Amino acid sequence: MQVTTVTMRRRIAVLFFGAVAVFFLLFIRLGYLMFVEGSELRLKAEQLRMREVPVAAKRGIIYDRNMKKLAVSISADSVYALPPEVKHSGKADEIAKKLAPILEISEDKLKEKITADRSFEWVKRKLDFEKAQQIRDLELPGIKIVEESQRFYPKDQLACHILGFAGLDNQGLEGIEVTRDADLKGIPGEIVIEYDARGRELPQAIHKFNSPVDGNSLVLTIDETIQYFAERELDKVMASPSKPKNATIIVMRPKTGEILALASRPGYDPNNYGSFASQNWRNIAVSNSYEPGSTFKIVTMSAALEEDVVDPDDRFYDPGYVVVGDRRIKCWRSYQPHGSQSFREVVQNSCNPGFVEVGMKLEEKEKGLFYKYINAFGFGTKTGLGLPGEASGLMIKEKNLKPINIATISIGQSISVTPLQILTAACAVSNGGVLMEPQIVKEVIDSNDNVIQDFTPKSVRRVISQETANLTCDILESVVAEGTGRNAYIEGYRVGGKTGTAQKAGPGGYMQGKYVASFIGIAPVNDPQIAALVVIDEPQGYPYYGGTLAAPIFKAVVEDSLRYLGVPSQYAEGEKEETAPQAVKKTVTVPEVINLSFEEAKKVLTLEGLKAEIKGEGPIVTQQTPGGMAKVEAGSTVLLRMGNNDASPAPGYVTVPDLTGKRIREVAELLGIMNLKLNSVGHGRVIEQEPIPGSKIKAGETVTVTFSDEEITEETMGP
Repeated sequence: MQVTTVTMRRRIAVLFFGAVAVFFLLFIRLGYLMFVEGSELRLKAEQLRMREVPVAAKRGIIYDRNMKKLAVSISADSVYALPPEVKHSGKADEIAKKLAPILEISEDKLKEKITADRSFEWVKRKLDFEKAQQIRDLELPGIKIVEESQRFYPKDQLACHILGFAGLDNQGLEGIEVTRDADLKGIPGEIVIEYDARGRELPQAIHKFNSPVDGNSLVLTIDETIQYFAERELDKVMASPSKPKNATIIVMRPKTGEILALASRPGYDPNNYGSFASQNWRNIAVSNSYEPGSTFKIVTMSAALEEDVVDPDDRFYDPGYVVVGDRRIKCWRSYQPHGSQSFREVVQNSCNPGFVEVGMKLEEKEKGLFYKYINAFGFGTKTGLGLPGEASGLMIKEKNLKPINIATISIGQSISVTPLQILTAACAVSNGGVLMEPQIVKEVIDSNDNVIQDFTPKSVRRVISQETANLTCDILESVVAEGTGRNAYIEGYRVGGKTGTAQKAGPGGYMQGKYVASFIGIAPVNDPQIAALVVIDEPQGYPYYGGTLAAPIFKAVVEDSLRYLGVPSQYAEGEKEETAPQAVKKTVTVPEVINLSFEEAKKVLTLEGLKAEIKGEGPIVTQQTPGGMAKVEAGSTVLLRMGNNDASPAPGYVTVPDLTGKRIREVAELLGIMNLKLNSVGHGRVIEQEPIPGSKIKAGETVTVTFSDEEITEETMGP
């Protein structure tokens, strides 16, 4: 069929307009690509030919308070691959074979890395210099080396729980490295290099270096030397026969809240943190909470003195236990109760019944009063020190408190605190009653040593008055001079402190044979320069008391620290023997023998291990020195003044002696000599008597005495 001219023209027209439409669409697409997506496409093209090699910034230096370096950044070489260039060389197998023995990576794994479907791949980070140089000498295609920054801790384990460590990418992972990471990390840089389509570096191409900005540095409150003193003593106790589960020491300036040392064991080397068990990284000084035991009695005492519910000279009687509701809480020395004592002696002896009575008096004065002081001292909340993992402790909710809870909290049970919390509270007492916020960072400085942030001491609140604080410190000094803290005495300095031995709580109650021994102290008490806490967790064997284990460690650390800081000695040379606590000697309570004949009085005194000296004439004793119920050393002499009945202060009356801890035969003999009758209940040693010691009754009346050899309760606290 012949095609007509019209048909031909129509086809040409369709073809023409179709071509025009196609060119129009292409023009529109070209315009869209140029003007709408042009920037994005240019960027993609640039990314295809430009490779960015990251350059990490150097982390800031961490200094101690005297500008000694504790953490620094050093140069380290890292190996990376450009997979397109490796593939183009055709030598992937050869490259893998040569690199594998140097990098200690299998050839298969190495080949997988260097031929990955990426433009950039790290092969191995932070090599030592010798291995990096070997790789440089090989001049392998597509294999490059770049200088990076690596964290280094020149003191190895020293202050590891404070410093923590940084990871492979220089990011903070533990300790101050993570909490102050924003200050330390800086801003990373990069190297930009241009490559051709086959992944080869162009010799005359763009090479751009965006330099990193190094991080700021930190100045800590820590003193490297005092930190060493603390860690030295921890290493000793961990290697001693007691072999505790862990141990910690914190040293603080009471007036400012600055931490001078914070150390725990077991520790680790932050340069090789991966070689240690992760539990070694845990900073138990701020993360672990425990029942503080008798060290918490500082809080009970301070609150009671502030509220005038007790006076240092008030008298207490310890029969070996105290009854609260249907529970009996025994004294740590229930086998030989303290008997009659002043409150000052209650503190010196760390007597549980005395402190329970004081705690109950606080609650009797005002419901919730004791908790008011506990909260004011900072318990139940974090201190805000600025180290990771800080715990707030555990407290029974106030609405759920029962009398037995008040009683046990008074002696440091039924409440859980961190070592940092209890030391901060003790510092408030030694600081005139003002609670200070603990401080670990002193300054943030830039690369030119300009201070860009300064942390000044911060007071939180006043907890007790200056007068109460002074009185509390005076009593704490007597604990070291005359009480359970004798092993913390430092020659030439006035030291105050409190011992503590607590049974560890476990499922279903307290665990037998598992204790926490501790000592908290301040020096000098009249001008506190240092406060320190020593906590020994689960010491093995015996003794396990805070006064035996922790107090000597406190002495070693604080004595060296005081001399290092140049704190002058407070005593002249000739005063040393007078001020030093004497070796522990047996003390006895002087029985009152007024109205007894000399022979009767002599027998009574002899039974107590005392001597008698007579003055004057007469049938009966009318005066005696020391007076009845006084505490004296065994073997001391009691001066007896003889006279007649008219000169006697209470003719026909005798004073009930302190029978605490005696056996029935001793009690019967003593009461018989004093013309008193015995009504005995039970057997064993005396745990209770009626009338109480010091009571005046007529000769011939009956004294009811309760004996027992049984354990009174599961509650066990030590000095």
